[in-house]
Amino acid sequence: MQLQPILSALGTLLMLTGAAMLPCAVVDVFTGIETWGVFGLTGFLLIGLGGILNIASGKYSPRTGAREAFLMTALVWAILPVAAALPFLALGFTFTDGVFEAVSGLTTTGATIMTGLDEEQRGLLLWRSILQWIGGVGIIVTAIAIMPVLRVGGMQLFKAESSDVSGRFLPRVAEIAKQIVWLYVGLTVLCGICYMIAGMNLFDAVNHAMTTMAAGGYSTSDQSMGKFADSRIIEVCIVFMFIAGLPFGSMVLMMHGRYLSLWKDPQPRFFFAVCAAAVIILYICVRFHPQTAFIRYDEHLLRDTIFSVISVITGTGYASTDFGQWGSLPELIFFTLMFLGGCAGSAACGINIFRIDILCRTIWTYTRQMLSPNRVLIVRYGGQPVRDEVLISVMIFIFLYLFIFSVAAVLLSLTGLDTLSSVSAAATSISNVGPGLGSIFGPSGTFQPLEPFAKWICSACMILGRLELLTIFVVLTPRFWSY
Repeated sequence: MQLQPILSALGTLLMLTGAAMLPCAVVDVFTGIETWGVFGLTGFLLIGLGGILNIASGKYSPRTGAREAFLMTALVWAILPVAAALPFLALGFTFTDGVFEAVSGLTTTGATIMTGLDEEQRGLLLWRSILQWIGGVGIIVTAIAIMPVLRVGGMQLFKAESSDVSGRFLPRVAEIAKQIVWLYVGLTVLCGICYMIAGMNLFDAVNHAMTTMAAGGYSTSDQSMGKFADSRIIEVCIVFMFIAGLPFGSMVLMMHGRYLSLWKDPQPRFFFAVCAAAVIILYICVRFHPQTAFIRYDEHLLRDTIFSVISVITGTGYASTDFGQWGSLPELIFFTLMFLGGCAGSAACGINIFRIDILCRTIWTYTRQMLSPNRVLIVRYGGQPVRDEVLISVMIFIFLYLFIFSVAAVLLSLTGLDTLSSVSAAATSISNVGPGLGSIFGPSGTFQPLEPFAKWICSACMILGRLELLTIFVVLTPRFWSY
């Protein structure tokens, strides 16, 4: 195993993290905040540390394999949250709260322990948004360039023919990352401009553009998107949240002239169908159910329904209204949407639409096989047959996902939480959504009341959910270290 590329990657990421802190220091200087040095000193410290790691890595062969990629991915998510938490710690957060906030940011979960955001110093608010923006692009690159090579959770279905694990892993990752970053930056800038045209001030537009494209959900206000009364802002948010849930790989292909690539990909079609079905069912439930008579005549009901569905299924976690007041059936639907997630290769979270699609196709195919035992039926996806290796990988992923969710819910209940809160916190953490259900973790709640042990459980679930679960378990097996 080569350690040099791993040290180089860690060093580069620490330097980028440190550099990202410097704009926060500048914002604090211009707003008269005396603690601007926290971001300045911490930023330069991380830049220096990252530079040392880069120098120590020396020269290495670009022929980096899957084992290095597994270890690199695991170490990045073990070290980077602690580095990102340093400003929080310097500003008085406990170690548990600081790491929780940093993990929630980098995984684009959006769960927070902070309150009073409207009066919080702007440098800290900007840092939270930057964390989510960095995490968003990192997740997209990982999903498109790394996970297919590592064959995690059926992601090998998206493995390009040009990828060669033994010879071209790092060059290919760098090439794909460059294209994705340009697209990601362009969409973020466009989102920010649209927010400003719709009525946001510059600071709010910059922050919300970053957290929208990252499908993160951190806001500059305790009211989240409910702070903004203008419907145009909510409509802009709906559009860009939906874009954040689409496969960036297909969008990159569109940039290269393959304009029908997004339409030919079965993911966006299934994603849109699920969203449309959820909106219709929820709107009918809220509009005609006797328990929600106080909401049914709200002129913004349809808008808020669309917004809430897109926000939850993509894992963005913004709130324009408290959907916890919509009744038990809508809550159950939102709970289900938490698990589904967006498209593979997007900033969205959860199990991912393509796995749900393959699960449905597999069930349908095997049901037909039982009715006609002599027929040879094959599961197809995108017009191509799906190998048994992919089917098994998808089923293992879904089983492991639900198993870890169940274990986390049990552990959280041992900390004194009620059943709804335990299940909700576990689901929203492993699905990287942010807000959950109930009075504590609902759209207007925070994770501050949790015991420290419970916060660590949620933090672990956030990382496991973002690393597609199996990445961590592979690194922890004795066989991984035996070569």
